This record gives sequence, structure tokens and C-alpha cells, in this order.
Amino acid sequence: MSSFSTRALTLLSSVFGACGLLLVGVAVSTDYWLLMEEGIVLQQNQTTEVKMALHSGLWRVCFVAGPEKGRCVASEYFTEPEIEITTENTANILKMVRTATPFPMVSLLFVFTAFVISNIGHIRPQRTILAFVSGIFFILSGLSLVVGLVLYISSINDEVMNRPREPEQFFHYHYGWSFAFAASSFLLKEGAGVMSVYLFMKRYAEEELYRPHPALYRPRMSDCSDYSGQFLHPDSWPPPQRGRSASEVSSDISIQLNQTPPPPPSAVPPPRYHTHMRMSASPC
Repeated sequence: MSSFSTRALTLLSSVFGACGLLLVGVAVSTDYWLLMEEGIVLQQNQTTEVKMALHSGLWRVCFVAGPEKGRCVASEYFTEPEIEITTENTANILKMVRTATPFPMVSLLFVFTAFVISNIGHIRPQRTILAFVSGIFFILSGLSLVVGLVLYISSINDEVMNRPREPEQFFHYHYGWSFAFAASSFLLKEGAGVMSVYLFMKRYAEEELYRPHPALYRPRMSDCSDYSGQFLHPDSWPPPQRGRSASEVSSDISIQLNQTPPPPPSAVPPPRYHTHMRMSASPC
């Protein structure tokens, strides 16, 4: 059951990470984050006439109605593009959304790094720390993206609230599918990050479970003596004896020569021992 859950976490984290990377890459590269439409209300028949309609992304603005119809202009971050916009509030919205652009780019970089590290960790599962590192990068990528989304929404809402209310004019806006892709990518990356961290915890727990106990590294050879496994413990070895000098050896020889030789053995025959052997109950 544990191995099944580990494989499931590995598969789900890879799928969630790949989908999150794909969605945020599509969102950053497309220009359907915001769709705006403005015009006038005809009082005679209560109909509307569209003066300008556009869809914009992080890098480009495309006009679908109005004097600039069919034209796509790159978003200039240091100079103003030469385009004709009906109202100043619409131009301010296009300027303010640029403040949120760096955060999706950082998020894309983080999720790509996390995806690469995660795959390396799946190929080499013995490197448990890679799952943890990839999970942290997935979570940081999601946090960076959600900060960009919050700044993007707040910038648009501030300009819409400051827009003058005139009965003869109308203004509509809504978020496009690129924005929806970015929001979905945030959920997928956070899920991949949580599963990667949990996968790291599972692998670490399995390593601790199958790791031998330290007492098994110094086994005893038998239970007969306390000194049977002493050779396995270098710290319990006796200290080496100091070598004897030539003077000490010569003095020992002279003492042995001066000693009285022992008396010869008596002629008493040695005692006879029974050859009957008894088995000892000791295992030694």
C-alpha cells in the first residue's frame, strides 16, 4: 500500500506540474487576458454603437473594432505606442496592467525549474531531497503568479472605479481565457508542490524504516563470554605492550640460572582416569 501511494504521488505530481507549466506558458504568450468594449448609447432607439473594442495580453494589444480595427500593437514599456484610443481611462488601464507583467514571468521560470528538478528526482528516487526542492519551487511559482493576478485585477478595478459615469456612454470589460489559464495554472502548481513535499516525506520515512539499527553494525559472535566480540570493538582492545630492553632480558636469564632446579619426579605412577566422558550442558 505504501509503494502504491508513492507511485501515485509521483505520477500525480508529474502530471500536475506538466499541466501547470503548459497553462502558464500559454497564458503568458497569448493576448486574451482582458477584453474591453466601449461606445455610445443612441437615445432614439436605445441601441448601442461600439466605438472601440480590443483584447490585450501581457505583450500585445489587438483592436477588433474602431479606427484601429485589425491592428495589433506591442505593449511598449518605455515609450507610448502610437495608437488612437477613445477615452483616457482605457489608455490608463493598458498602462497599469504592465505592473503585473514581471510576476507571471518569474512564475514561468520557477515552474520550469521545478519541473526539471522533479523529473530528475523521479528518475533517481534515492536523491530524496530533490522532491522537496521541486515542491518548494512549485509553491513559489504559484505564489508569484497569484501576486501578479491580484495586481492585474486591482489595477483594472481602480481605473474602472475612477471612470466618469455618463449615461450616453457605456463601457464593458471581462477577463479572457488567457487569464483563466493563468488562474488554473496557479491551482495546479500549488497541488504539485504539496504532493512533491508529501512525496519527500514518504520517501524519507521509507528510508528510515529500512535503515539497519546501529546495534547491528557490531554483532556478538556468541553469548558464552563477554569478550567473544571484543575484537569488533577497537575501543576495548588492550593497550600495546612496551618492548623489553636487552638489559631486562639478560637480568631475567641470570635470575633463572641462579634458581635451584626442581626435584626429580617421584616414581609414583600417575593416576588412572576413567575414559568415560560427560557432555556439558554449557553451549561453550
